[in-house]
Amino acid sequence: MEDIELKNIWKEYDRKINEAKLLNMQSWALAFRTFEYMQAAKAKSKLNALRGLKKWMVFAGILWIAFLLFLILNSLSFSNVFFLSSLSAIVVFNVIAVAAYVRHVVLINEIDNSESLIEAQQKMAKLQSSTLQIARILFLQAPFYTTFFWSQKMIAGNWAAFLLVSLPVTLFFILLSVWLYQNIKLTNADKKWFKILFSSREWTSVIKAIQFMNEIEAFKKESL
Repeated sequence: MEDIELKNIWKEYDRKINEAKLLNMQSWALAFRTFEYMQAAKAKSKLNALRGLKKWMVFAGILWIAFLLFLILNSLSFSNVFFLSSLSAIVVFNVIAVAAYVRHVVLINEIDNSESLIEAQQKMAKLQSSTLQIARILFLQAPFYTTFFWSQKMIAGNWAAFLLVSLPVTLFFILLSVWLYQNIKLTNADKKWFKILFSSREWTSVIKAIQFMNEIEAFKKESL
């Protein structure tokens, strides 16, 4: 009789333990879903603002390209060879930038429609990488802003000023743009110069959104 009662006590104890475990799991699942929803909402808020900024950048970029093309078409002359070459190069860089910004808008829309946390994180990683890549490319156009006013007449008429001022300035921007192209990467994200260059909302919005999504994964790992 005592054995039967003891078994019943153990069964009741096991039942209560299982109920407690189930309640804990349900409580954890509810807490996780709430945290996931809040973090995802914060991330989407950042990305929605970024999407609006990217659309504006596409619009502004198209206007800038149209203006440059207008200048080029109205300056077709061999005497304007430096002007035409510089503006043509700048147009190419800006066309690449506009195409990248359109791709960024598409990526943000895909992140919104992501069915899983992993998928959203992968899309954000692509957005972050593409943002860095287009920044690197755009810095390469800097030297052309120092050559558009060159002319054969200016060089021949004041070659000393050209050699001592104009040419060194252009060479400096060439070296600077190449250095930036080579060094703009995530491994340098903690550097002061990097933080200064990438302090705009275009970059910080991506970083914040990634942090919000990563915190979901961290919460899940810490809770299990």
